[in-house]
Amino acid sequence: MKTFQELVLASLSLILAMASVIEASPLEHPLIKSRQANETMPKNFGVVIFRGMVLQDMVGVVDPLQILAHEFPMNLYLLAETLDPVTTEPGSPAMNAHNSSFWPTINPTHTFATAPDDMEVLIVPGGPGVRAPDVSPITDFIRDRYPKLRYLFSICTGGALVAKSGVLDGRKATTNKEGWSTITSYGPNVKWVSPARWVVDGNIWSSSGSTASLDIVFAWIKYIYGEKWAETVMDKAEYVPRPQDFDPFAAKFNITPTGSL
Repeated sequence: MKTFQELVLASLSLILAMASVIEASPLEHPLIKSRQANETMPKNFGVVIFRGMVLQDMVGVVDPLQILAHEFPMNLYLLAETLDPVTTEPGSPAMNAHNSSFWPTINPTHTFATAPDDMEVLIVPGGPGVRAPDVSPITDFIRDRYPKLRYLFSICTGGALVAKSGVLDGRKATTNKEGWSTITSYGPNVKWVSPARWVVDGNIWSSSGSTASLDIVFAWIKYIYGEKWAETVMDKAEYVPRPQDFDPFAAKFNITPTGSL
């Protein structure tokens, strides 16, 4: 049987615990807790843009993050070799055989030379432009900036640019399955993974085709901001992400399985 003193101490402990819960209850909502942890959240994001890029590769990542920007302090930098508008039109006439004019343009906010030093996350999209004769301004920028980054996204055939920069050497990564043989040839020292919807190796996150940009960014949002914020953004976008091992295109394009995720 407990002594009177022990009963008093136990009662006091219970009262203090209840008071703590009551005081903390307004902050117990998971979203509020996430916002209080915001000191370590990435704030400054950059996207490499170039002629002949695929918009979905960029928008798939940026759009969900834009929803978060209503709740967290976030900056977006659009980075190109010059400040001239960047067209999605392929540079090669052979890739525009019908002389289409269905090519949006994007206005850069910074050049590679003036990119802010405080950039924490870099997103590298793909597209026909990754096969341009000289992509060294892009690959040099990726290589030089990578050591300062907290996270690097390689989207679809953007894996070609990241691989050419040397940043992927010795790392696991994946890329678009239709262009698999071409893109993987740019990174002979990369541990290319198939099947895979997306792959994470350290602070480098790489995705398969263009729409996999959505799946990988929601996985990253969950990783960084927590499951509740990921669910909030998914609900607003009405999107259900596919799992990491979802990759019917690997079989469709006869990609030999290369190893585990």
